[in-house]
Amino acid sequence: MYSKVFRKLSLAVMLLPCMAATAQVQLTAGDLSLTISNKGMLQSMQYLPTQANYMATDTTAPLLTLVSNGKHYLPTALSYKKATNTISVSYQPVAVTIDIKAISNKDYLGLEIIKASPEKNIEAIIWGPFPTTITKTIGEVIGVVRDDKIAIGLQVLNVKTLGGNYPNAEGGTWDRGIAATAHKWGSTLQAYSINRNRPRNVDAWLGQFKNMPVPPIAGETVVGSKIALFSCAEPATLDRLEKITLAEKLPYPTVNKVWFKKSNLYGKSYLISLFTEKEVDEMIGYTKRAGLISLYHEGPFQSWGHYILDSNAFPNGKAGLKQSVDKAHASGLHFGVHTLTNFINTNDPYVTPVPDDRLSLTGSAPLVADIDAMQKDIEVTSPEYFNDEKSNSLHTIKIGKELIRYKSVTATAPYKLLDCQRGAFGTTASAHKKGDKAGKLLDHPYNVFFPNFDMQREIARNIATLFNETGVDHFDLDGHEGCLASGQGNYATELFAKDMYDLIKHEFIIGTSNSETFFWNIGSYYNWGEPWYGGFKESMQQYRIDNQGLFDRNYMPHMLGWYLLAENTTMPEMEWMLTRAAAYNAGFAMVARPNALRKNPLTPALLDAIREWETARTSGAFTTAQQEAMKQPSNEFHLEKIAAGQWQLFKYNLSSPFVHERYERQPGEPTHATWAYTQTGESQPLQFRMTVAGKEGSIKNAKMQIDNYAEINIPLELKAGETVVCDGGNRLHIYTETGKYKTSHPLPAPPPTIASGAHTITFDCAFIGTETPKVEMQFRQLSKKEMVLQPKK
Repeated sequence: MYSKVFRKLSLAVMLLPCMAATAQVQLTAGDLSLTISNKGMLQSMQYLPTQANYMATDTTAPLLTLVSNGKHYLPTALSYKKATNTISVSYQPVAVTIDIKAISNKDYLGLEIIKASPEKNIEAIIWGPFPTTITKTIGEVIGVVRDDKIAIGLQVLNVKTLGGNYPNAEGGTWDRGIAATAHKWGSTLQAYSINRNRPRNVDAWLGQFKNMPVPPIAGETVVGSKIALFSCAEPATLDRLEKITLAEKLPYPTVNKVWFKKSNLYGKSYLISLFTEKEVDEMIGYTKRAGLISLYHEGPFQSWGHYILDSNAFPNGKAGLKQSVDKAHASGLHFGVHTLTNFINTNDPYVTPVPDDRLSLTGSAPLVADIDAMQKDIEVTSPEYFNDEKSNSLHTIKIGKELIRYKSVTATAPYKLLDCQRGAFGTTASAHKKGDKAGKLLDHPYNVFFPNFDMQREIARNIATLFNETGVDHFDLDGHEGCLASGQGNYATELFAKDMYDLIKHEFIIGTSNSETFFWNIGSYYNWGEPWYGGFKESMQQYRIDNQGLFDRNYMPHMLGWYLLAENTTMPEMEWMLTRAAAYNAGFAMVARPNALRKNPLTPALLDAIREWETARTSGAFTTAQQEAMKQPSNEFHLEKIAAGQWQLFKYNLSSPFVHERYERQPGEPTHATWAYTQTGESQPLQFRMTVAGKEGSIKNAKMQIDNYAEINIPLELKAGETVVCDGGNRLHIYTETGKYKTSHPLPAPPPTIASGAHTITFDCAFIGTETPKVEMQFRQLSKKEMVLQPKK
């Protein structure tokens, strides 16, 4: 049993060299005890309250792995100095010694590299990997693994220490997280640091820009790399992470002075729109009615880099933006603006009329001869960097203070850049000397350039200054991967976020397009999923759902991404999405532009629905059983407010598909189909979904008759794959085969109200084409209802 006496003793001793002949070192802090051999290998990873050893034995377990000249080396010897709590790890094949300070705290063990030599033999170091037997929950972003009883974690304690196992020389990954990884025998925890104090060539942007020269960052070696190791009871994991955060003075973002990860704004939804400062009052009204927490401008800038405001949206410039922010704050809302992190538009002062020398280059080659300001073909010593057609959107080089665009480069010597446009992007064409360097600018299909590492930090200051001046307190690091343009991998992405956190002088909410281990300390949410590729159900929906598991594993708020409220959005579409949000207790961003909100006759009802569903969701009103039912994509629900904190939840029943297809008939024989439909719910307007199923052909002039008296005519031609939806109103909504809204068609009168019981429905249409589609009809009805009650405080 892990007694209180033993706990006090272990806290007092903390670091205890074992007296056995093997000269083991035992490191103890909080609930965790590590035993390390004199060869620098872990021998046990013990959770003290139960004395259970969680170290996996089917793999190697180094305390620290060395990377030198592309090869990984395990330690060959370890010694410990009790007087200074210093561990020295040696790597004999390359004559490297690394000294580690072991710092025992009440809740975790801190390990920091304080010396590493000789530096010339050190490319990178990897903490661990530390193997565990835990398999249930692998927190790949935060570096925590858990089962039903305990958690074991590795926390990076500065931006130079990256979560992962040194995936490449750049130090970057497209994976959502690699600080913890799953294995058949359990899991590993790991982190790494790179020696950046020397010139390097890397395949930047995760291999996209080959052999990119990366200048050194003075003094940025592996010294100072620091981690925390801990274990605790599983329910206490987030509390333990908070204690480490506070003790190590890591970023600790608050909202209303509450750590965001425990804030009542955690996982709440917000509204995104494109509006002017004249429209801000109207947009605040919409946001408040929908019960959302922030009004977020999707594009207020004329250019990124210097973040010059668009004069059409904000004719009064920063003063107009500040007034808009102040209005939102006075209404109890946050106010956000959208950027693409460090992307630089070609009209920004960093590019034109005089390009900044700190624009990122993929590489360069000297000029073979002098050129004048008119020359169209320019000879260089090598085609490397200029002949990359996969990652070359703007075909732009920089020579001195001139930008030049070229059509192509010759494949054989003499290597010439052909058909050059001199003085591109408003720069000045000029003569250049033999030996002057032609630098290939790193660009992107969004027609933007990027900064180098030093300039990136200035860009972070630019936008932080704007936020400080105007009070903007909500933003996304969309395109966060743009920081890879520096060649410094995820170190650059982490540092950009850290710079923003350090520079902004007020509380704020921040999201990202990536998920990085150190950024976990800064990020408020991760809201992935775009609305541009289909309707509410089709646009990246499975991807959105799959993200929820990642959020669960890593103590991130559940978010479903962006959705689009258009002028034709219907209530069934909106409630389908709101059902998924309630199912996963997930927030979202609702994109809703002023014109769409004004034109959609359902806007008031749609906003009210968002408010009621969100109020019920965020108050914890839905039961676990209700949420499980709502996770099924085929299940649809409707929520109605009864009183404050009380709602009725109705489930829609969908009938089995009724099918009508063309086949040969006797002359004069009716061609219609007859369906027997039973409505089990209460009396309500007829609703249906009609799909033209097939690969080719179409139908025309569909006609449906209910109980031999009420008729619905659809005088349209519908192609294979298209769908018609009737939601009980007097308009039919037509969607493409990908789920995108196409058009609507008015009905002369609303569909008939159908009473509970049996009904006869006849259907007919004209089929067009040699291989005709078939019609699949499903009827939709409100049936089962349940109470939804807000829990009492």
